[in-house]
Amino acid sequence: MQPKISSLADRPDMLERVVGMADSWPEFVIQDLVGAAHFPRIAAELPEYVLFAEDEQGEIVANAYSVPFALGTEHRGGRLPANGWDAVLVWAFSDLRRGVRPDTVSAISVSIAPQAQGRGLSAVMLSAMRDNARARGFREVVAPVRPNAKHLEPHTPMEEYARRVRPDGLPQDPWLRVHARAGATIDSVAPASMTVAAPLADWRRWTGLPFDTDGDIEVPGGLVPVRCETRRGYAVYVEPNVWMRHPL
Repeated sequence: MQPKISSLADRPDMLERVVGMADSWPEFVIQDLVGAAHFPRIAAELPEYVLFAEDEQGEIVANAYSVPFALGTEHRGGRLPANGWDAVLVWAFSDLRRGVRPDTVSAISVSIAPQAQGRGLSAVMLSAMRDNARARGFREVVAPVRPNAKHLEPHTPMEEYARRVRPDGLPQDPWLRVHARAGATIDSVAPASMTVAAPLADWRRWTGLPFDTDGDIEVPGGLVPVRCETRRGYAVYVEPNVWMRHPL
C-alpha cells in the first residue's frame, strides 16, 4: 500500500511524533552547529515544508524537510553555495526574517524509519517534496545530496565519485540515482557542505574510536575522513555533498 503523505501544516498535532521519529543518521552528523541551530526551526516556522508518511497502521515511517529561499538575488546570482547544506539553511531563515520572497526550494533531509527501510520510501518522499514545491508555485527544487554509499570510499574525491555512472547512464550511487530518476541533474560539488569541529572526547563518544593519532581518521558513516589533531585536542569533519537541480 502507498503510505499516506501529510504536512505538519495540515497535521500540527503530529509534531512530536514526526520530530521524534527514529532515524539512522550517524551521531556525529547531527552535531553540525548550523544544522543544530536551524533544523528544528523548520518544523516550528515552516511546517508546510515538513512532510511525513504514515503506513496502514498509522505509524510514521518517513519524513522529508525542505526550505524555501531566494537563489536569484543580486548577491547570490543563481549560484548554489559551496557551503551547501549549512549555507542554504542560513539563507532560508535569513530570507524569512527579512521578508525576502523565495524563488527556490531546497531539500534538507529525507529520513526513513529503520523498520521501514528498503521499501522505496526515499523516492516516494522525494516525489512528495517536489509536488509540494510545485503546488506552492516554485519552478525548481535543489538538493545538497549526501550520497549514501560514499562512506564506503571515504578517500575517493567527491567529484570523481559523483560523476560515476552505470552502463544505463544513471549515477552509480543509489541516492544520487533516485534523484536522477526523478529528473534531477548534477550541478556541482559543495566541498564544505557541513562542518563538525569538536573536542576529541566528543569524537570518541560519538564513534567509539580512540582518536589518539594525528591525521585522517576513517569513521563509520563518514563520507570523508575526520582530521584529528591530538596535540590541540580536537578533530574536524568537513563533509562534501553533491548539488542536484530538479526542474519542476
